Formats: sequence, C-alpha cells, structure tokens
Amino acid sequence: MPYRDFTLPKIQQEFSLKIHEKVDLFANIPEVQPREFLKQTLQNNLPLALAINTEKARSEMIIAPILIEFRKILNNQISLFSGTEFNVDTARIKRYL
Repeated sequence: MPYRDFTLPKIQQEFSLKIHEKVDLFANIPEVQPREFLKQTLQNNLPLALAINTEKARSEMIIAPILIEFRKILNNQISLFSGTEFNVDTARIKRYL
C-alpha cells in the first residue's frame, strides 16, 4: 500500500491503532527563535505556496524549510527523507496484528 493511500481512519482500523491526545504535550519545552534565514524564506515562500495551493508546493516551500531549520537547531541529529517511497506490504503487516 503506497504511503499516499494512508489516511488516519484507515490506519487506525487496519492496524488497530488508538490515538492518545495529550493537552500541553510540549508545555515544558522552551521556545526557540527561528533564524533570520528561515523567517526570510517563509516570508518569500508562503504567498507563492498558498497561491499554488498543492501539497507539493506547501511541502517544498513551507514544511521543508522548517524541518531543515529544526535539523540545524538539533545539530543534525535528525535526518529528513524526501521523495522516498514508503510502501507497506499489507500481507506482512497482518502477520503482526
């Protein structure tokens, strides 16, 4: 099953998942100010991404710069994956359920 075919209700049912929402999950995490480069990038990209109004445009022009900034703040301790297919063999998954 390609990643793009997943929906939250579908995976909840398929994998018997339960969602546990917690209010104020990050309340004790100190606020971090973004660098000027990210602010400028978002200021330039946001109107265009919203005008194009596709998931790809929002991902490339808004989400990716934020994740890259987050990666810099964490001294490259996390990785990013873009354009990598995430296909799930539902037959294999069902063996674990």
